Amino acid sequence: MKRLTVLGYTKRFTPIFILVLSLVVLSCKETKKEGSSKDLSAAALLGNPEYSAISYGGYRTNSREVQPTITQIKADLQILHAMGVRIVRTYNLQFEHSPNVVKAIAELRKEDPNFEMYVMLGTWIDCKDAWTEKPDHSQESLANNSSEIEKAIALTNEYPEIIKIIAVGNEAMVHWAWSYHVAPAVILKWVKHLQQLKKEGQLPKNLWITSSDNFASWGGGDASYHTEDLTKLMAAVDYISVHTYPFHDTHHNPSFWKEAPGNNLTTKEERIDFSMEQATNYAKMQYAQVKTHMQSLGIDKPIHIGETGWSSNAINLFDKKGSRAADEYKQALYYNKMHAWAKENKITCFYFSAFDEPWKDPNGLDASENNFGLFTVDGKAKFALWPLVDQGVFKGLRREEAGAEIGKTFNGELSSLLNQTHQPNYTP
Repeated sequence: MKRLTVLGYTKRFTPIFILVLSLVVLSCKETKKEGSSKDLSAAALLGNPEYSAISYGGYRTNSREVQPTITQIKADLQILHAMGVRIVRTYNLQFEHSPNVVKAIAELRKEDPNFEMYVMLGTWIDCKDAWTEKPDHSQESLANNSSEIEKAIALTNEYPEIIKIIAVGNEAMVHWAWSYHVAPAVILKWVKHLQQLKKEGQLPKNLWITSSDNFASWGGGDASYHTEDLTKLMAAVDYISVHTYPFHDTHHNPSFWKEAPGNNLTTKEERIDFSMEQATNYAKMQYAQVKTHMQSLGIDKPIHIGETGWSSNAINLFDKKGSRAADEYKQALYYNKMHAWAKENKITCFYFSAFDEPWKDPNGLDASENNFGLFTVDGKAKFALWPLVDQGVFKGLRREEAGAEIGKTFNGELSSLLNQTHQPNYTP
């Protein structure tokens, strides 16, 4: 017999009663655990500093024909979850990758109710005759684009607790995307279609619709983009998803990169840090230019970073013979500076990207496009994430079942990393 005090009263309870009470309490705990996985809206996720975001592709080889398995994707997502990522961005529905990402999250949530992750689902939008010698930018590829949108609708309705954003197109409006770009009218058509489905109850009402594109495409650059259809598009989306890449402009528009540092900077590290501060300011400027254009139109929408990143390797334009931008040291500085700014200003930043993807550039594994990941293909953490390795965040995690546990690049030797780091050439 035991005594329990409840609201000031002392009573005697039999062992049988205590056993029943214990089972009830345990049952309540289990019930709470089963329902503990959150289901937040896009409005609650975006701008929330507790919900870190990243672009994710799970490709391990130089061809997207080799699709990562759900098991491989789950391993990747567990790694990202361990480092605090709660929103992942995908890019198209032409392959099984995006649906499998969503299915992998669903399985992980079922296995562990504390596993929380959401998806910004990308749809790929092309012009007519895209990826040929004569793309027709005046028309869209109706069959391809319709298929992408239809698949996105079906997948979102199947997994509304996971898919919180649909992005119509990826850099689909920017003029330099010569192989496939379309006019804003095409993006507007599909955005309006999805918004109408929300009104009719055929898509979740809390789903957010956007298009993810270069800052210039959103009116932050050349006035040639300032069209009536773009204005209508900005009014139609739930938020604006902006891409900004100072890394590429260290070659293509390098005025900010070549500015000479002050005389008080004496070490290589100080000079590099100065340059990366300039690069971060450049990204902030492009973000501000989009905001200024939007506000000039009398439109008030949230603006978040749909993509920004820094490559850790290159074989031309950005290597030591070019702008000297590509290395892990600069990548880490950019990653940390951009995240600090975004967090302070309640901006969600979909950092590009989670893992290196060797299919992106056929010119070799060292090509810059293949090296934007924070992890290497074989699952090593680059310099930006070394502190997390030291903290034991990735303990027991590995990218492949037979692979090594997540460790550091350069065997964790900072001196070796710095030997392959070059300060920018400040000659105007």
